[in-house]
Amino acid sequence: MAERDPAETVMLLSTAYWASRCIHVAAEFGVADALSDQPMTASALASKTGTNASVLHRILRCLATHGVFTLKDGKFAHNAASRLLRSDDPASMRSLSRMMGFDFHWDTYRELAYSLKTGKPAVSNVIKGETFAFLRDNPEQGRIFNEAMVGKSFGQIGPVLGAYDFSPFKTIGDIGGGFGHLLAAILNAVPGAKGVLFDLPEVVAQARARPNARITYVPGDFFKDAIPACDLYVMMTVLHDWSDAESIAILRNLRGNAPANAKLLLVEAIVDESATDSFPIDMDIEMLVFASGRERTQAQWQAMLAKAGFKLTRAVPLGGLSGLVEATLA
Repeated sequence: MAERDPAETVMLLSTAYWASRCIHVAAEFGVADALSDQPMTASALASKTGTNASVLHRILRCLATHGVFTLKDGKFAHNAASRLLRSDDPASMRSLSRMMGFDFHWDTYRELAYSLKTGKPAVSNVIKGETFAFLRDNPEQGRIFNEAMVGKSFGQIGPVLGAYDFSPFKTIGDIGGGFGHLLAAILNAVPGAKGVLFDLPEVVAQARARPNARITYVPGDFFKDAIPACDLYVMMTVLHDWSDAESIAILRNLRGNAPANAKLLLVEAIVDESATDSFPIDMDIEMLVFASGRERTQAQWQAMLAKAGFKLTRAVPLGGLSGLVEATLA
């Protein structure tokens, strides 16, 4: 493959938000939901979504050239990517796209220079308090955020199940596990195991709305509340939200009730600083502007775990955002 012209590289990166903004608004207006299994014109879609037909055509044409929707003979049709913007797709990413288009999310990136100058999350220059408190105080945005995390995780579950043997464990705890979709998938693969889902009370209340007989639902704050004893503790993309000091506090609290032979499995990115087009390295900027956390290299995971009383035993990159970081009690 020929190397891209340097000027084109800079141009495409400088203008990447043009296309990303198109997917935000298409998701917000439910265009993929309005598109049937048969190709439709932008005019027909506009009448169903309350949008301007000419502008909708141009936005969908932009997305189609990037691989989301297809355009042929003046009509738009679904493809595998656009179907992920449908609300009824089991692995829907519509909420993720909507979340990325939130006003406060968009405004936070405008304030990236604030982080560069101060070292603080740029979101603190946009909203009062920290991100998770803001989402709790704004239930509709909080709901979309939680749905977005579920959609994002569907792409991670398969590689995790394929790369790790969960069969030795009888009690598996999903800590900060949201609605329990990862835990349910693990339990489906390990019929003899039972699960514990531990998360904030409002999250657990929503998870209980679709109960799983093999899961015990435990509400609490993983910084201070007792976490039940488990053979294996799983945390998927949780610690990347928090600084090393905060992550160590979470892990020390978890360690308090952990059996001596318990294992810890973190489903987190493992940064390769020599990589190109690395999603984890891009994701690190999201952590920079919205939270105190970061994406970590293997050495950084090892050092942080050691300070929390754990010993890293394995670090396995899985591609994309996913990796497995396994540890035992030191």
